[in-house]
Amino acid sequence: MRHPAFPFSPSLWITICAFFLQSCQKKVTREYGKEFQESICIGVFQSLSGTEACFGQDAMIGIQMANDRINAQGGILIGGKSGGIPLRYPIKLIVRDNQSRAGETSAIVRELISRDRVVALIGEVASGRTLEAAPIAQRYGVPLIANAASNDRITQGKDFVFRASYSDSQQGQVIAEYMRSIGKIHAAILVDVSRDSSTTIADSFQKQFVVLGGCIVADLAYNGGDKDFQAQLTTVKESGADCLFLPGYYTDCATSMKQAQLLELKLDVFGADGWDSTDLIRVAKESAEGAVFVSAFSAEDPDPRVQAFVQNYQRKHGKGERPMAFTATAFDTLMLLADAIERAKIDPQNLNLHDVSELQKFRRAVRNALSETRGYKGISGQITFEESRDSRKPLVLLRIRNGKFRFLQKVTPE
Repeated sequence: MRHPAFPFSPSLWITICAFFLQSCQKKVTREYGKEFQESICIGVFQSLSGTEACFGQDAMIGIQMANDRINAQGGILIGGKSGGIPLRYPIKLIVRDNQSRAGETSAIVRELISRDRVVALIGEVASGRTLEAAPIAQRYGVPLIANAASNDRITQGKDFVFRASYSDSQQGQVIAEYMRSIGKIHAAILVDVSRDSSTTIADSFQKQFVVLGGCIVADLAYNGGDKDFQAQLTTVKESGADCLFLPGYYTDCATSMKQAQLLELKLDVFGADGWDSTDLIRVAKESAEGAVFVSAFSAEDPDPRVQAFVQNYQRKHGKGERPMAFTATAFDTLMLLADAIERAKIDPQNLNLHDVSELQKFRRAVRNALSETRGYKGISGQITFEESRDSRKPLVLLRIRNGKFRFLQKVTPE
């Protein structure tokens, strides 16, 4: 009698195979699950509705583009640049809308930190609301990167707060230098005294313009939301100015440009990054023709990284569409944050973000890695965080031609 090759009945053999198969599946699932057992939660607060929604919505597009790119690669690789066995963790964005309202951001940020336990924060375009968030992030030891807010005070005295774009002082300096380089000498300024950003840019501009041999022939004020600028513009017309500097938001500046045209005020107009919305052109129309302003980005920049970014944007939003500066800076903000997380000295094998003390260690490690950022190659330029946690990076000058923002030149402030 021949003995069977295996001393088990067929049914028993099937049972044994099923057991081993199930064991293997459990092992694979457990190891795969370990790699993705956590998401890296990033808190995002932006003005997605209200008076400045266009800025926040542009920024949110950039953040989402960066998030899609990172997670398409499997997430953030933790431990790969600091030793140990690297593991990938996907990003989870927790997004909150402050409705462009003063006072909303502080409550949102506390909730993101305490309830949602975010590793870091991104926000926002408006300086006032970023100034609400900054001291809270500092108090709780949570890294915050301002994606576009430019008020000089945002980073001052706060070692957990960083700025991915330029400061107000840098804007004023750069536009003053450009205006003097093209021969402007008698400047009039119309400042929104209700916004710190406008007054800081104006102060910086005035100092640099005078140092370079120019003079201020009219220094005039208004409050954000004003509709009638005829009195101020009449003074400008009578002052002998050869240029007008408007460091305000696009809403007010578009209105003042239209009224300047009606008064037949024939001089060159210059501005700051508060102009950076296509709504400026929609409202100002031909009165904005030829005006020059400071920005962080131009879709016409010939840099190959910029053009690849523009093409990716157009695949999602239409061939004729162009990303705005706040889209590019927000994209860079999340990408450089992800880069810092990868460089942070973290043991991925023991990462437990549900433990408060471990989460706080992680936050500090990310903060330390951010402070070491040197020469990060972003879409809006090469970014280095200085000791002040402000970024050293290029600014862009744009000129309005035929209803479009046209690339003029790139400048790195000294």
